[in-house]
Amino acid sequence: MNAPISFRVRHARDASRADWIDERRREARAVLADVVHHSDHLIRLACNVLVQHGETELEREDARILLVVIDARQPARSAQRRDQDGRGA
Repeated sequence: MNAPISFRVRHARDASRADWIDERRREARAVLADVVHHSDHLIRLACNVLVQHGETELEREDARILLVVIDARQPARSAQRRDQDGRGA
């Protein structure tokens, strides 16, 4: 029987993934810091990154709220999606 390993060996890929996530988080914060000059699509992507990978609960919650605000700005878009899905208005 194998004894359970109580520690995890940190591999190079783990460090690379952490670095990659940190870079995406920095890019997302830069987009949200200058919301006026970015498209709604890019803002949504940045919010999604921060919702999943934000460092604090406050940062993740703020990103969720901004997603709601962005979606509320374009009610025709959601109605168009419903029409395309066949669900109607």
